[in-house]
Amino acid sequence: MKLLSQLKTSTFQLALLYMVVFATSVFLLLAFIYWRTAGFMTAQTDETIEAEIAGLAEQYRGSGLNGLITIIRERVARDPNAKSIYLFTTDDYLKLAGNLATWPESAQSQSGWINFTLDESVGWTGPERQARARIFEVQGGLRLLVGRDVEDLTTLKQLIETAINWGMGITLALALLGGFLMSRSTTRRIEVINNTSRKIMTGHLSLRIPTRGTQDDFDQLADNLNQMLDRIVYLMEGIRHVSDSIAHDLRTPLTRLRNQLENTLVSVDNDKAREHAGNAVAEADQLLATFNALLRIARLETRGNAADMKAVSLGLLVSDACELYEALAEDKDQTFEQQVDDQVMIEGDRDLLFQMVSNLIDNAIKYTPEQGDICVVVRTEEDEAVLEVRDSGIGIPDDEKDQVFQRFYRVGKSRSLPGNGLGLSLVSAVTEIHQGRIELSDRRPGEDPPGLTVIVRLPGYRPDNRRIKAVSAKALAAESADNDERTPPPSPTGQ
Repeated sequence: MKLLSQLKTSTFQLALLYMVVFATSVFLLLAFIYWRTAGFMTAQTDETIEAEIAGLAEQYRGSGLNGLITIIRERVARDPNAKSIYLFTTDDYLKLAGNLATWPESAQSQSGWINFTLDESVGWTGPERQARARIFEVQGGLRLLVGRDVEDLTTLKQLIETAINWGMGITLALALLGGFLMSRSTTRRIEVINNTSRKIMTGHLSLRIPTRGTQDDFDQLADNLNQMLDRIVYLMEGIRHVSDSIAHDLRTPLTRLRNQLENTLVSVDNDKAREHAGNAVAEADQLLATFNALLRIARLETRGNAADMKAVSLGLLVSDACELYEALAEDKDQTFEQQVDDQVMIEGDRDLLFQMVSNLIDNAIKYTPEQGDICVVVRTEEDEAVLEVRDSGIGIPDDEKDQVFQRFYRVGKSRSLPGNGLGLSLVSAVTEIHQGRIELSDRRPGEDPPGLTVIVRLPGYRPDNRRIKAVSAKALAAESADNDERTPPPSPTGQ
């Protein structure tokens, strides 16, 4: 798998392109050398044959036919290795002189230059060899073939061709090896940057991309990215500090104001004043819930993967949350269905997961009209644990599905309902901590209302013989007494 991923890298593809260009250049160079060398040797052979033909023609002009036959026989006798090829015949191919017994069958109807094989068909007694010759007619219809044994030339050509083939093979192999080694080195550097970037994206904002001190392109890139990360962290810390300070500073006076209003609510006898005080207390509670949600999301984003990860039964956790919210669904005469697999296990922070599930169920109940239906599903798909919450409510338009995870963002149809637009932001933060992902889709596409299906996919977990205890919602609420560190699960923020 690692090798396959390396072969897909742009570095390897660039090296492969370079290999193709280099190999093509080498091939063209070797082909040119072969063409020039073979052409030169062939030309030398042809010049030798032409020189012999010129000598024979001069002898024929001076001594006639008998003189031509005599010189051919003398030349054959002086050349026991038969490097030169002669055959002088009548017009019906009857041999008059030469070291071949018969005329080559493939050349009987030809004239000019020919290539043929010296074998038994021409009366050759030695091993088969290649020959090149020229044919022309002598006065009186006689035929003369003058040639040379070119076996050495043919062998040399074959050696050159073999050398070119081996050279191309070695060139391709070395280029491929060089491209692999080069891409491997580059891929390692890039993988270091990718791994560090992935860890930073999961919440480890203090990490930085390591450098080698070589001040090469990768070191410069790493330095620039590190400086950018420093600047981003500085700006994020500034924004977080301002928002946290505002939330902390305003939460205390709001709490005092709420308590004073509650005391007023108890002490006054005027019904009108009691009503106004009750409304003011409700507004103060809403503001406090908003500030608490902001602080909670800020803590989640700061904490990242440092959450208390343990083996958790997602099925039992969702069952506890459903039990807690069934009464709210009954008050609105809603059908509340559960399809929960108690065996589904994940690794995570139970408190955070309970808060996430509570927010999703609370949103489903809040935005589903009376007599609507809600379905909560927990199942496994391959190596993932899947939580699915379906409702028949107002839904979310397609062009807003990516925006609802932003803080304080609310869908237009839901602005008249209670909430502060932080519920799905918190769900997104918890999902990201657990390395999961969220999918939003219409439950009934094309209908009005379309309803909403929220699918949260979390990495599955095998318990490894550990005993998993289900913690009830009441126990969780009792454990979360410290408002600065944990918020009781059933206090979901609005969508």
